[in-house]
Amino acid sequence: MVAAPDRLITLAVVTGAHGITGEVRLKPFTEDAAQFKAYGIFSANGTPLTLKKLRPDPKGWVARFSEITDRNQAEALRGTALTVPRKALPDLPADEYYYIDLIGLPCVDPSGQSIGVSVAVENYGAGDILEIEKVDEKRFMVPIAQAVDVHDDHLVIAADFIE
Repeated sequence: MVAAPDRLITLAVVTGAHGITGEVRLKPFTEDAAQFKAYGIFSANGTPLTLKKLRPDPKGWVARFSEITDRNQAEALRGTALTVPRKALPDLPADEYYYIDLIGLPCVDPSGQSIGVSVAVENYGAGDILEIEKVDEKRFMVPIAQAVDVHDDHLVIAADFIE
């Protein structure tokens, strides 16, 4: 899978301040707190934040960053995405992918004819769904497991699923 190594990946969003000492509440987009801790430094709108502590909370996690020392600074981060570059994520086996790696790839039918480009990946509980924007700017969705053959630089969409 060809990935844009400098593409920023959002791992959590600050949902607000926690207490008066600068801790923040996080809504994580990963279940692995140990892996999150391992990144150590996150970008918050281009400003580096160094993770000091992380603990579970009923609505996500509570974090302390070295650069945030009071409630006002913590509150100012509300809604801020905490990102890392794509190259910081661990490599996956050949048959697995990160959603971000699929977005922006050209989509073709089984004969190689262009259909459009992938613009989003969703999962509503029944499996991964790929959203494709056609050349005429209309969009349609297909189930990845049944309809998409993932290649390094493009996606082949099964003919039965092409609108």
